[in-house]
Amino acid sequence: MNRYERGTRVPDPTIVERIASELGLPMAYFYTAKNDEAKLLRWFCQLGEEEKAELMQRVELEMRD
Repeated sequence: MNRYERGTRVPDPTIVERIASELGLPMAYFYTAKNDEAKLLRWFCQLGEEEKAELMQRVELEMRD
C-alpha cells in the first residue's frame, strides 16, 4: 500500500476495474485528482438511465450559453 501512496507503483487497470465494479463506481473515480470531481462521478453513477439523460441534456444546454 505504501508504494501506491508514494506513487512508485500503480495498480493494474484490471484490478481497478474489478474494485470499481464491486463498489458500483466508474474506473475514473479512482483516477480523479479532486474530491469534487470524485463526488460528481459517484453521484452520477447512482442515477438511473433516464435521470442521467436528463442531466446530460440540462448540462449541454447550460454549456451552450
